[in-house]
Amino acid sequence: MAVVATLLAAACAPTEESTRLESSGPEEQTAGTTESTDACEDPQTFKPGVLTIATDSPAYEPWFSNDDPTNGKGFESAVADAVAEEMGFTADQVEWTTVPFNTSYQPGSKKFDFDINQISINAKRAQAVTFSEGYYSAAQAIITLKDSEYADATSLSDFKDAQLGAQVGTTSLDAISDTLQPSTQPQVFDDTNIAKNALQNGQVDGIVADLPTAFYITAVEIPQGTIAGQFQPKTGETEQFGLLFEKGNPLVSCADQAIATLEDNGTLADIEDQWLSQVVDVPQLAP
Repeated sequence: MAVVATLLAAACAPTEESTRLESSGPEEQTAGTTESTDACEDPQTFKPGVLTIATDSPAYEPWFSNDDPTNGKGFESAVADAVAEEMGFTADQVEWTTVPFNTSYQPGSKKFDFDINQISINAKRAQAVTFSEGYYSAAQAIITLKDSEYADATSLSDFKDAQLGAQVGTTSLDAISDTLQPSTQPQVFDDTNIAKNALQNGQVDGIVADLPTAFYITAVEIPQGTIAGQFQPKTGETEQFGLLFEKGNPLVSCADQAIATLEDNGTLADIEDQWLSQVVDVPQLAP
């Protein structure tokens, strides 16, 4: 991780604009502070007196460390701990549970209070679940092998004839189809490990992942790999990760208060500096 500490980078600065994608009207969004505060003083959780947090397994670096979300190490593990503490839960009142990424944002009841797993906030997912305010702003990145003809690409159009791939159900996969738009259909993988193996075996020319994950992959897991460049979706909107709740769960307002406090007092920035570290100059791929 010492190598990673000098390489990992934050993709974008947080925006002041709200990231909540909800169908609620103005009256609901401007509910009184007293009512919200009262609800947070006695939060109604999935298990009484316990905050149940979900994520996938394996839990990848740099978001988690040693595939153990309970140790407080890694960006999202540390964020979850800080949010839980700000919401009034002690360490022994927090439980972690495993939920596959691809099922986390499906409609229906949830056996957790919130899920934290690099889940990008978007309108389609928000039809089935409720998101907190964003806790991290991310860019997408394309990983190739160093000796690939695409390693020195300078624009998105350079990947027109490339065979690309990404994990199923991710915004990285959406970015291939919607933004990169290669002539060949992207390969879809069940998880990032399979995608990495496909890249190393020459089954794809490149894989797409969020920028911090791309840094870890090229720094530690695939040293012969390189980040060809980073990009944002065609919409021009900065992609943000949010905590995922069951649709309409009122606990989200308490999490929003916690995130706002952690942002205002600099805790989120400190966690980002610790686990996603210093800025590295990754080229922005031209449209």
